[in-house]
Amino acid sequence: MSQQVRAAVFRPDDDRIERAVELLDSLGATPVPDPMLAIEPTGATPEAGDFVVLTSKTGVELLAADGWEPGDAVLCCIGPATADAARDAGWTVDRVPDEYTSAGLVEHLAPDVDGATVEVARSDHGSPVLTDGLRDAGADVHETVLYRLVRPEGAGKSAELAAAGDLEAALFTSSLTVEHFLDAAAERGIREEAIAGLNDAVVGAIGPPTRDTAASHGIDVTVVPDEATFEALAVAAVETAAPTYHE
Repeated sequence: MSQQVRAAVFRPDDDRIERAVELLDSLGATPVPDPMLAIEPTGATPEAGDFVVLTSKTGVELLAADGWEPGDAVLCCIGPATADAARDAGWTVDRVPDEYTSAGLVEHLAPDVDGATVEVARSDHGSPVLTDGLRDAGADVHETVLYRLVRPEGAGKSAELAAAGDLEAALFTSSLTVEHFLDAAAERGIREEAIAGLNDAVVGAIGPPTRDTAASHGIDVTVVPDEATFEALAVAAVETAAPTYHE
């Protein structure tokens, strides 16, 4: 019966959206894939540092394809997906915070980076919480933009469904997916209607920063999983959207 749960997912249009669709299918939901992020690589590579921070699987894969190596740097990854990708590339991952956020990584590294050089390599939409926090801890921080995140042309069918009351769940995996969803709705002239539709549905946010972005735009977030992974987000959102169909 939870097949009635139409769940919009906004992951990039690559293997991540494919895996998200497969997962939602396995949970008995009806996936509505609507990628809100496209990757535009810059071709840049990180500078040398005592510590190198990588924040995404995408960044790791771009660097691995370019033949980059961390060398003697202490390699730090936010979250298991980034760390697993780094290990797949043949690199040794030295540090992964318990909390998979910028704030979590700052807390994890703060005791060790005073006077050290820290290279942060990520997208053009990285949170200043990470770089500012490391500087406050005494680090000499440099940032390299590995790729830009843009909204794919034609994205936004989920906004139309939300505005029509035809979504039961929406799964936001970053602040940028929230903003791009709203931009796509605004282009269609249905921004307020789409927000109202989301607020009648179950809205899942992968972590507190994404939740806070949604809330700042008037979107009520129903679910924030304990673990900041897409699988945990999807399971929690689908179960919440179809509570009568789960034991």
